[in-house]
Amino acid sequence: MSDAYEDPGPTRAEIDALRGAVVLEFGADWCPICRSAQPDIAAALAAFPNVRRIKVADGKGKPLGRSFAVKLWPTLVFLKDGSEVARAVRPESAGAVRQGLDALGGG
Repeated sequence: MSDAYEDPGPTRAEIDALRGAVVLEFGADWCPICRSAQPDIAAALAAFPNVRRIKVADGKGKPLGRSFAVKLWPTLVFLKDGSEVARAVRPESAGAVRQGLDALGGG
């Protein structure tokens, strides 16, 4: 997995069609809050190797972020079979990310 946010990222139809546990992370490579959150996100995800992480570049005119009503970065949307089960906005600890991962039911 690349450390960079995908730009362009997947479409909403592609996300809705995903099966299994996915963390959709919205942010920007230049965002200092996104950068500072990376170690906590990685630490929490390390315990969930079956969860797929997709980092998507967000910003003005980015339809995927708007379809998920993303307003702050980073925003993590936890999806199970394409449906949102939890969300973490600007997580400040690995524990905050872990709560969303736990909502996935073990990935």
